[in-house]
Amino acid sequence: MATTIQSCTPFIPSENALSQSSLPDKAVQLSAASARLAGRLALATQVKLVLHMEVINSYYSNLIEGNRTLPHEIRAAQQGMLSKDPAKRDLQLESLAHITVQHWISKQAPDLDALFTPEFIQSIHREFYQAIPASLHELKSTSGKVLDRIEPGCWRKKSVTVGPHHPPDSESIHSLMSAFCKTYHPNNFKGDRKIVAAMCAHHRFAWIHPFADGNGRVMRLFTDTVLKTIGLESEGVWCLSRGLACDATQYKSMLTRADNPRKGDLDGRGQLSEHALVEFCGFMLDTAIDQVQYMSELLDLTNMQSRIYHYVQARNDGRIPRLGPLKETASLILYNAFLQGGLKRSVALELCGATERSSRRLLSQLKEEGLLSETSSRSELYWEIPEHAEPWYFPQLGP
Repeated sequence: MATTIQSCTPFIPSENALSQSSLPDKAVQLSAASARLAGRLALATQVKLVLHMEVINSYYSNLIEGNRTLPHEIRAAQQGMLSKDPAKRDLQLESLAHITVQHWISKQAPDLDALFTPEFIQSIHREFYQAIPASLHELKSTSGKVLDRIEPGCWRKKSVTVGPHHPPDSESIHSLMSAFCKTYHPNNFKGDRKIVAAMCAHHRFAWIHPFADGNGRVMRLFTDTVLKTIGLESEGVWCLSRGLACDATQYKSMLTRADNPRKGDLDGRGQLSEHALVEFCGFMLDTAIDQVQYMSELLDLTNMQSRIYHYVQARNDGRIPRLGPLKETASLILYNAFLQGGLKRSVALELCGATERSSRRLLSQLKEEGLLSETSSRSELYWEIPEHAEPWYFPQLGP
């Protein structure tokens, strides 16, 4: 017997359950915090940060799935420096694929009608698997036996078991995903319910488990895109996957608990537990709020100025031994480049507070060490996030 979308009701908690929960307040808090974060940065600085966060997002989303390729290894792969170990190389390429899909989604810039279609969801999966090595298309048993081969962009064709959960039969996937897209289209919800529905959809996607593999990555990419498209403008500057990976055990436990069937008349009127769905949404909203607040604190202008200053101090007292000292005025130059996005060379030279020759030598050092960049010999100077400065600029952002 085919499984219908009614098998994963309630689609979102009832109005009664929502009124007795903190979910509406948390959704409003997330929206307000995200709006405050959006537009805080100069455009050029925001572009740099978004590119940096793509690597962080890839690292954490893949970490949840067991790929522990570190951010510096991902950046090395971006520069063509792949490991000689075939297994590590393939995982580097898998991490790059996640970034490639982020770029692809950004380029597509889907509106809500385009986003909430089975075809778009299949496209996310296809773009990801077409970009990873063929060896990662194989599903293997613990003994290494090949059990199945993933077809990029295709719904699964076999029944599967995910822990204690038995997802719907493969014959039902096409109709389920069509109904999923119609059910969770944000036009069906108003105000803060749009955000609550997006978090509910995250679980219901996992419950359907439409692909043979790659469901976790696809649903996180999809959820990120949904949140951005419904108006959380700062998406791209903060990273939901970081919060989920930092508490991966709880994340997976909450996903599993939300699979549970309804427990009696006090647990909603759907097929699945309304109470568990409320808890899952609360966890997701708490995670998102925490990440927005974390990035807001990092990007607070006073805090950033202090961290740049302490980076320069660390250079000068030998705490970053592989690099030599920096003149103290470097902190002023770097902070202003961060603040303004692009720093005019005349302004940078003035901030150096030294002779022209000495000032040009300092600017050359900052460029050579990747702390500043330029697009030409006459262009403005742009703030950068080199690997040696990242732990000071953004403590605890990466592993």
